[in-house]
Amino acid sequence: MTHTFKEFSTDALFKIGDDVNLKAFSKSQQVELYTFIWANSEAISLIIDSVPLTLPPNSILALTPIQYLQYIKGNDIIIYQFNREFYCIKDHDQEVSCVGILFFGNTNIPVIHLDKKEQQKFNMLHEVFIDELETEDNIQAEMLRMLMARFIIKSTRLLKAKNGLVETPKSSKVDLLRSFNFLVEQHFKQQHSVSFYADQLFKSPKTLSNNFAKLNRSPLQIIHQRIVLEAKRLLTYTDKTAKEIAYEVGFEDASHLSRLFKKYTSQSPSEFKKGTKSLS
Repeated sequence: MTHTFKEFSTDALFKIGDDVNLKAFSKSQQVELYTFIWANSEAISLIIDSVPLTLPPNSILALTPIQYLQYIKGNDIIIYQFNREFYCIKDHDQEVSCVGILFFGNTNIPVIHLDKKEQQKFNMLHEVFIDELETEDNIQAEMLRMLMARFIIKSTRLLKAKNGLVETPKSSKVDLLRSFNFLVEQHFKQQHSVSFYADQLFKSPKTLSNNFAKLNRSPLQIIHQRIVLEAKRLLTYTDKTAKEIAYEVGFEDASHLSRLFKKYTSQSPSEFKKGTKSLS
């Protein structure tokens, strides 16, 4: 059953759905809304940005509007979806601290695992969501936004704990990671050098690299992986040539993208495209 909230004055949209809503993605397409997919009692098989993924039971997956989703199989599912007009991730980041980790974390697909205690908490929150969606009054919109903020905060905390990103009042490493990831999301098509992002963050490239030492990925690798991810999306879901894609992600010479792409995938762009066609 789908519960939908619409605010016509702002074009805000928020909805909670189930298996039926996910089955609408039987063919790969952009999700177009911020999306949480919650696997309850059984695993869900999906393809995210052409990469197969099994979402284990009692887990929640977060997707941004630009990502491509294909549903393969699975039941007992809850889906939350909303647009920017309902809840702007960037504008509310000071409140929920999710940009660059839960959303726009670049190449990592964020999966939140719920233990029994967290399952109970999220189930209670879900019941409150449903109650509010069925209660139409002049504060419904604000209540739903407050609940979504709580849902995002709880999800982000669990994801940070899973990745060992523990925040303390004196530590800015988590904020630095988040800011870097979000800057890459905004500028990766034009800016490929670590020095650009270091300047934007008022850090030296060396300081930036030292802060990323525990992540087993350097700042340059994160930039490159985001470029390669975009190239994969364009090769898989559009008819653009390798040369057109290279230009779109900031390379004047297609051979430069080809070398980078092969470094991270062991395939040339043309070989990758042939492989995706054979699977379709």
